[in-house]
Amino acid sequence: MLKSTLALIVVGLSVILFGCSGPTTGLQSYTNGKQGYEFLYPNGWQQVQVDNNTAGVDVVFRDLVEQSENVSVVINEVAEGRTLSDLGTPLEVGQRLKNTLAPPNSERQGELIRAGELEKEGQTYYILEYEVTFPDQRKRHNMASVAVSRGKLFTLNISTPQSRWESLSDRFTNMANSFEVY
Repeated sequence: MLKSTLALIVVGLSVILFGCSGPTTGLQSYTNGKQGYEFLYPNGWQQVQVDNNTAGVDVVFRDLVEQSENVSVVINEVAEGRTLSDLGTPLEVGQRLKNTLAPPNSERQGELIRAGELEKEGQTYYILEYEVTFPDQRKRHNMASVAVSRGKLFTLNISTPQSRWESLSDRFTNMANSFEVY
């Protein structure tokens, strides 16, 4: 009787503790009020010092263990008054970003896997997913969230080795969907 009561208590506590985990479990917030954006990134990732000569890169975080796993925000100017849809459809913008990740005359091969649109509080975001193959056949999986605000093009990019993608896809999707500009 005591064993079955203890077993019920353990099961009940497990349901309470693990049932409360949501899409943002294990993620923390980063906000840049000066540039006007925010996003979620994994607990335990560290901010990396960004070289001032790195064009448009505003912030980078990376995993302490798998150091090639990272999230970054790149900010570029666009003509004042231009919207994201003025730059193209999700597919068109996705193809241009793919060509940045794997330029046509490089030895990298890029594939745009998915291009979609997300609306949050009147702001449009394009959510893009890529696979990039390097000359040595290493593969990486990238997700991006792209938005335009106040004459700036904001690109959140998340990258991991392809071998880790399956276990991280939900977390990275939540990170991409958490990106907000204002």
